[in-house]
Amino acid sequence: MKDRWDDAEASGAAAPSRPLAELVYASRLLGADPGLVLMGGGNSSVKVASAAGGPLDVLHVKGSGHDLAGIGAEAFPPLRLDRLLALLERDQLADSQMMHELRCACLLPGSPDPSVETLLHALLPHPFVLHSHADAVLTLTNTPDGAARVAEAYGDRVVTVPYVMPGFDLARCCADLLPGRLHPGIEGVILLNHGIFTFADDARTAYRRMIELVTMAEARAGDAGDAGDAAGQPVTGAAGPGGAALREIAALRRQVSQAAGVPMLLTRRHDEAIRSFLGQPALLAATQQGPATPDHVIRTKQRPLLGRDAQAYAAEYRGYFERHQAAGRTPVTMLDPAPRVILDPALGLLGAGRRARDADAAAEIYQHTIEIITRAGALGGYQALPEADIFAVEYWELEQAKLKKSGPAAEFTGEVALVTGAASGIGRACALALAGRGASVVGIDISSGVDAVAAPPGYLGIRADVTDPDQIRAALEQAVDRFGGLDMLVAAAGVFGASAPLIAQDAAAWRATMTVNVDALAGLLAAAHPLLALAPRYGRVVLIGSRNVTAPGPGAAAYSASKAAATQLARVAALEWAADGIRVNVVHPDAVFDTGLWTEQLLADRAARYGLSVEEYKRRNLLRTEVTSATVGQAVASLCSAAFASTTGAQIPIDGGSERTL
Repeated sequence: MKDRWDDAEASGAAAPSRPLAELVYASRLLGADPGLVLMGGGNSSVKVASAAGGPLDVLHVKGSGHDLAGIGAEAFPPLRLDRLLALLERDQLADSQMMHELRCACLLPGSPDPSVETLLHALLPHPFVLHSHADAVLTLTNTPDGAARVAEAYGDRVVTVPYVMPGFDLARCCADLLPGRLHPGIEGVILLNHGIFTFADDARTAYRRMIELVTMAEARAGDAGDAGDAAGQPVTGAAGPGGAALREIAALRRQVSQAAGVPMLLTRRHDEAIRSFLGQPALLAATQQGPATPDHVIRTKQRPLLGRDAQAYAAEYRGYFERHQAAGRTPVTMLDPAPRVILDPALGLLGAGRRARDADAAAEIYQHTIEIITRAGALGGYQALPEADIFAVEYWELEQAKLKKSGPAAEFTGEVALVTGAASGIGRACALALAGRGASVVGIDISSGVDAVAAPPGYLGIRADVTDPDQIRAALEQAVDRFGGLDMLVAAAGVFGASAPLIAQDAAAWRATMTVNVDALAGLLAAAHPLLALAPRYGRVVLIGSRNVTAPGPGAAAYSASKAAATQLARVAALEWAADGIRVNVVHPDAVFDTGLWTEQLLADRAARYGLSVEEYKRRNLLRTEVTSATVGQAVASLCSAAFASTTGAQIPIDGGSERTL
């Protein structure tokens, strides 16, 4: 562990009060280290006085669902401490009722829901309390003799608490165990198979205790873990970066999506440590015991899929649900039975999820779990909690309540769109329109601006030249590694060369236009087809054509001919690919003036030629409407939607109505 505390930075942290500012700073330090917390995990709190010089009677605690790495003061709702402590006098309290009581204790309307660990924070008699799920601590506790290993590592510096389900039960257990044991020398509480709490009168000491205690756990696990790593043999023939067959990953994604009943994403990790782990049968067998802490089950499910049989995994998951549902405190609804983590010797580690952030979370958590299992194995064996305890958290009434509150997913959630020419103009508008409807988008462009079209994790920008087959192949590999496959292809990359009469046509300019607008499209379609054929629902292609296909203008021979040829390619693809369920359509925009082709001066010159104002010129169509890049983008997104599930081979004008075309 690295101590990242900096007094100057801490003193500069902004918040309504100095204690809260220091809590925010310490919390961000925890969140910055994935060895301590992952993907929204961990929590923290501070107790303050509501009046100057008064007793500590207000608890600021992390709001549920917030990520410590970027947390702000507004994410720490203030609660009445006396009301919280009164709840701990009860013998029983359903967690849903506990959360209702916590909201009633909140002093600031509109603040986020308090952490489910709020009562435990209230119980600990220290102003500052920090909680993490540190990998090194979980390594010690996820062994057959975890409690003894904790005692060897820490002596009387910590209090050890046996595993109890998070929420009211854990707080009530600690209320019985901790009083009288928290003498001045105690620096932390270890929750077996769960994590670690540290506390102090000031944030710096609480943070540095966390770093020191976790470092001690690392020292205990480190030597054994290094020996365990050395014992493993790397997988022969394991794929390196970009080396796995694209079709294999896309086919696996389709299987997972079928098991889930909805499109899913896969994100792939395949470094040397993962490949070494996948080559050790004993460690792979240990993964079937369960996660390193039940908190992870929400992201990873109870166990990963070994290999690629997602249907068999789903059948086993249904059996797991049937075994434990009757023991629940309340009736529960089964979650989808698809895996969230896949371990395959040839493909590596894959995280699955409806959204990129969900797939990332599963992969990130399990990459850390691999290290925990490896080091615990070297300490005598990895031992997770019993299956029933894992099920209890996965089907916690609080998690079930979230499902009931969640609205329908956006229409393209779990699907992947690739857009060429995505850095600007119509291509950029198409990328944003698809992302706005829930798609994960891969943008390709020769311009560096492609990186900034949209924000990750649901967007991946790739600099590539569409005329270079090797670059397109590499871009598809990146897309599949990142999201698992391809559902939609929007071909927007194109060039409009300098105008020239046909008799003065420059051969090089003609060839350059054809290379980008026709040859590159043919290569892209051929390369993308195997992935589109494996789309979980159906593949879709939309070509950005031009009004020039049906109504060419003088001086644009190369452009008009290239767009006509591209349209014919799309029509042939519609004929050939219908058997694969892939639909291929074309849109023909015209007079889209918010692209890089049009400058203010050029617009003014063209408008003056017709005796019109610029605004009148922009609406020089039958409907007197302005056609923008966003107009085209939304039309393309709609064409990819279920509303056009029975449409292929269509050519749709987006021009406000053109007399020349009609």
